[in-house]
Amino acid sequence: MQQGGSGIRTRPTAPTLEAVAREANVSRATVSRVVNGSPKVSPDVVTAVNAAIAKLNYVPNRAARSLASRTSGAIALIVPENTAMFFGDPYFAAIVQGITRRLDESEYLLNLLVASTDPGHKTVRYLRSGVVDGALVISHHEGDDLQHEADMLLPLVYGGRPSQPGDHIFVDVDNVEGGAIGTRHLVDVGRRRIGTISGPLDMPAGVDRLEGFRRAMGEADLPTDAVETADFTAAGAVAATRRLLDRVPDLDGIFVASDLMATGALSVLRERGRSVPGDIAVVGFDDSPAARSSAIPLTTVHQPSEQMGFEMADLLLRHLSGDPDVPRRNIMPTHLVRRASA
Repeated sequence: MQQGGSGIRTRPTAPTLEAVAREANVSRATVSRVVNGSPKVSPDVVTAVNAAIAKLNYVPNRAARSLASRTSGAIALIVPENTAMFFGDPYFAAIVQGITRRLDESEYLLNLLVASTDPGHKTVRYLRSGVVDGALVISHHEGDDLQHEADMLLPLVYGGRPSQPGDHIFVDVDNVEGGAIGTRHLVDVGRRRIGTISGPLDMPAGVDRLEGFRRAMGEADLPTDAVETADFTAAGAVAATRRLLDRVPDLDGIFVASDLMATGALSVLRERGRSVPGDIAVVGFDDSPAARSSAIPLTTVHQPSEQMGFEMADLLLRHLSGDPDVPRRNIMPTHLVRRASA
């Protein structure tokens, strides 16, 4: 505090956006873009503005900025799944880590909305209220009403190819090719009676990985009848693997559409006395921590989940900043990671 002429102590004046602009020798608009994490600012200007912010101890006034711009400073992550699945699948943890890594570079906050069922439409009312500026959607299912409602309310970026047609922005891997890569490896190591545990067929990832399995089996002129469907959970894969082994007892290879499901499959093979990879070789999908920490380390198809989350957040921030060149279809590469299971 400072002593005035009247002897009354007054608070020092807080530094303003204009003061930061003068210190950095840039415009007020440029400072605003840096504060809001816009990609349309060169690195040297960002450095100069951040140095001025640090020198002046400037603190952005989020509330005032939101009122002036009619923005909330927050984005939503919408996950149309139950909480047990969200917190139990390492895929989601990797996606969120990538999202938060990108948002840490901006002024945006992340609101998490996990909603598999929402009979009261609370999530839609929440989105309609203007509390978020945009949303990221992962693990969406065909015919999802929440996805359809959100699509009409605010800017969206999807993790995974959306099931509904439209000019959507999304980040995904080539799941068809990924499924084929995993299945071809089983063929290449000499397996001939190969089955698959697919993901749910109301999700593009489940459909596409199954298509990749069928494509690779067709290339090798091998039968494609050994298919059971599960729900991307370990428990669902346990039931599906039991059904598959009961129906196809001479199975010698399994491509499983996620690592978490592959851990469930391994537990069934153990209970049935089938050695891995001796009797049955197993390939998963994701290259998640579950693949590395399972009792038998999993050979798996790597997808860059954390980087996918980062790219999703980056695309949404670009979209919200008015960037006209945001690419719509963003496909990232996959590759096989060999471990002990196949």
